[in-house]
Amino acid sequence: MSEALLEHATVTIAVGSKSFAAAARLFAPEVRRSVLMLYAWCRHCDDVVDGQELGFAAVPLDALAAAEALARLEAQTRRAYAGEAMAEPAFAAFQEVALRCKIAPQYAFDHLAGFAMDVQEARYETLDDTLRYCYHVAGVVGLMMATIMGASGPAVLDRACDLGIAFQLTNIARDIVDDAHIERCYLPAQWLREAGIAQAELALPKQRAALATVAARLVDEAEPYYASATQGLAALPLRSAWAIATAHRVYRQIGIEVKARGASAWDERVGTSRTTKLWLLLRGGADALASRFRKPGSARPAALWQRPTRAADRHAGPAAAV
Repeated sequence: MSEALLEHATVTIAVGSKSFAAAARLFAPEVRRSVLMLYAWCRHCDDVVDGQELGFAAVPLDALAAAEALARLEAQTRRAYAGEAMAEPAFAAFQEVALRCKIAPQYAFDHLAGFAMDVQEARYETLDDTLRYCYHVAGVVGLMMATIMGASGPAVLDRACDLGIAFQLTNIARDIVDDAHIERCYLPAQWLREAGIAQAELALPKQRAALATVAARLVDEAEPYYASATQGLAALPLRSAWAIATAHRVYRQIGIEVKARGASAWDERVGTSRTTKLWLLLRGGADALASRFRKPGSARPAALWQRPTRAADRHAGPAAAV
């Protein structure tokens, strides 16, 4: 059963996130196993609420069905933490990593709260609203990942959360048009008004030039979070630092490419080539090595969005296998 779970998780990340799958290979075996298990659960929860399969459209759920699906996910998560037998592979995988690595339950439920924002069709009026969504769907994943890698302490966890937020800001910029096709928008409504774009027209070709300015603005907003996250590398084991630094480089490059393409950024899905990934992997290795000799970084900029609570930090323990 254990190996079957690992195989399930490996296939899930290979299909669901090619960008992160490449970086995940760099983790030490036990850490990689836990990372894959966590990813499988995150992907499963996202798919269940969206009526998708591995991130690809299947049968979209109506509002009532999505709310019921979310309630089931919350109940299953509680049972997983209670140690009950899990029939669903993604939840069996999550139970293994959550209990072994002592991932704070609050982190898991904060993540599910991000899916609730989708189910409730939350509106994002300001950048702070968008950042709050980014925290729930990605920043808190950074907190869980840091726990798996043995990192602890609020300051280090803040940096891990910053990286998740940066990743999600990049994803939002890349996927604006795809999200619009399923009637979702995570861009600040204030920004759209300033750019003269009606939300209902986000996917229209006539708006691409204006949309490019909004996307560039979002990519720029991700930069200080990427910079802050770099300061957390020193707290990670070397192989983990290499994997995270590589993921950092790959996702940041996607944002750079979105900005560089301008109005053509949504003609096809922006990604990184195999050659580029290899180059970024090498640069990530250099970043990880440099972190071994870096002096303690400056304090986290006060202007950055602060995650809502650190209370769960006291209940998250470093991974036993790290």
